[in-house]
Amino acid sequence: QVLFRVVTFGLNAFTLRYLSRELIGVVNVRLTLLYSTVVFLAREAFRRACLSGSTKRNWTKTINLLWLTVPLGVFWSIFLGLVWLHLLEVPDPSVVPHYQAGVVAFGLSAIIELLGEPFWVLAQAHLFVRLKVIAESLSVVSKCILTVILVVLYPQWGLYIFSLAQLLYASVLVMCYVIYFVMFLGSPEATKKSFPVARMKALLPNLVEDETFVNWKEAWLTWSFFKQSFLKQILTEGERYVMTFLNVLNFGDQGVYDIVNNLGSLVARFIFLPVEESFYVFFAKVLERGKNVKDQKQDDVAMAANVLELLLKLVLLIGLTITVFGYAYSQLALDIYGGSMLSSGTGPDLLRCYSLYVLFLAINGVTECFTFALMCKEEVDRYNFVMLALSFTFLCISYFLTHWHGSIGFILANCFNMGIRIAHSIHYIYDYFKESTYRPLTGLLPSPFLVLIYIISGVITGFSEVFFCCDKGWMARLIHISVGALCFAATVITMFCTETKLIHFVRSQFLSRYMKKGT
Repeated sequence: QVLFRVVTFGLNAFTLRYLSRELIGVVNVRLTLLYSTVVFLAREAFRRACLSGSTKRNWTKTINLLWLTVPLGVFWSIFLGLVWLHLLEVPDPSVVPHYQAGVVAFGLSAIIELLGEPFWVLAQAHLFVRLKVIAESLSVVSKCILTVILVVLYPQWGLYIFSLAQLLYASVLVMCYVIYFVMFLGSPEATKKSFPVARMKALLPNLVEDETFVNWKEAWLTWSFFKQSFLKQILTEGERYVMTFLNVLNFGDQGVYDIVNNLGSLVARFIFLPVEESFYVFFAKVLERGKNVKDQKQDDVAMAANVLELLLKLVLLIGLTITVFGYAYSQLALDIYGGSMLSSGTGPDLLRCYSLYVLFLAINGVTECFTFALMCKEEVDRYNFVMLALSFTFLCISYFLTHWHGSIGFILANCFNMGIRIAHSIHYIYDYFKESTYRPLTGLLPSPFLVLIYIISGVITGFSEVFFCCDKGWMARLIHISVGALCFAATVITMFCTETKLIHFVRSQFLSRYMKKGT
């Protein structure tokens, strides 16, 4: 899976050198939003309802219910397709040709993907994890390879390129599931596992004599989730909806913002998210939800407080490192990844701001993971209400900040949003531990000497960027990289000298796991 991600990353970087900002903006924001909205509204509620509860159920009725995602997808594709074609701003055909074909193709690809929904739910319910990884990896790589070939050979095709690639992606994804189940059903392995479906015909809609077409309990549960899905989709894709419907950015700025946003979020996806998921489970097991600190086992409280303190220190230092060095190396990183299209204009400033946002993401992830592990149901309900209000506030602030400072306004709005969430979680943690002798929030206070090294490194690398980057040739770039490497080495050495407790924690919690996996 990692190899597929690396290949995809490289192919995307290669493709960027042949495309305009406007084309990327229309594809990555406008058309991708159409596709994700159709797919989400058509299947999210069905997935949540049909994956709830035990795998021992009447799978014929569940499969019948899942096939309703297809007509629902057709409806949303037609309805939203008309909105995208007639109510939203249409890009200049001379800059982004074949927009109408792109809308049709992305809507059609959503319907094709929904054809595989019964297969996907059945695979998920029975923990066919490898099938999911292989299917998604093959479909993404196929899409990237076709995009690269068409961009190089037929760059004048415009949105035809991405339309064909998107249709290929959906088709490969569905075919992987279909081929797997054709081979699996009826096999000795399926018999051994007592798989509830015996033949492919059972995966099609089937009428059951003297019984209802679907399980009405599941159907009503789906309707309950469906009412929530509108709001969740708006909040999940809030930035793109603001861009699309309020025209706060032109298509070129949308394209650059989307690329920078995806690049910046790599750290969150590959470093912070696994840490948050692992330690959420740890805190949930060590401490009992809904009990105050005095009613917990004190040995468990001591262990949880110690781990929380060191975890906060770890993500804080990772975030500070990215913020400090990201400022001076954003332009170089974008120039290497996407050429002058990204390294000129607003791209470097966007990535610099995103480097600061990564620090907010790092702290918020750990503080919320502890908070969610300890909150009782009433506290979670209250917090969800606060989050709802905060999300709408974020959308409003995004709109005003983008008018004031362009695409950087989205990142500033995200920083504000994360800052409020961090403040809420810190307040909860402080209240939780105030009746004990433990103060895990001291993990947010790094060594003063290390802070000084960060400041010196930031100043040195900042001057290095001014003198050596990025239009003075590759030798100057190598000097700039060398300066950064020396400053980074000095920072790491200082960490080893001043944060010995943290270094021991990292070795015992993370490095030892990889050593065990290796052996």
